[in-house]
Amino acid sequence: MLLKDEVEMLRRVPLFSGVAPAKLKLLAFTSERVSYKSGQVLFNQGDPADAAYVILSGAADILADSPSGEIKVAEIEHDSIVGEIAILCDTTRTATVKANSPLEALRISKDHFIKLLSDYPEMTIEIMRVLADRLSHTTTELSEARSKQKQHALK
Repeated sequence: MLLKDEVEMLRRVPLFSGVAPAKLKLLAFTSERVSYKSGQVLFNQGDPADAAYVILSGAADILADSPSGEIKVAEIEHDSIVGEIAILCDTTRTATVKANSPLEALRISKDHFIKLLSDYPEMTIEIMRVLADRLSHTTTELSEARSKQKQHALK
């Protein structure tokens, strides 16, 4: 794939839509293009956070460890970013991400990702929106699960 194609794909990701084309070209140039087969793991829960991934094509499951085993908490598709939470929190990976179909992604190193955020503060706001949306979705699902659990306990 040509660099200009990668730049165009990055522009479709809401997080990068306001970034200048020259900066997106630099980001695409400094990022590593990676491919995964269905079932391959991009990273595991607990791994060090060394990069974020922009999904160019395909889809992946976000899996979290639980007392009853690994559970699927979400699915991500093209034009999405994953892995940024651990970078921003400077912690280990909060979930495992596994391709559920052939997947192409751009791997953005932690240093490049942080530099991009400092150069483009509007990206930081968009990341806050993405993370707030994820938190809201998770809270809703947790509330529904607890409600079902209480109803089941009353029977």
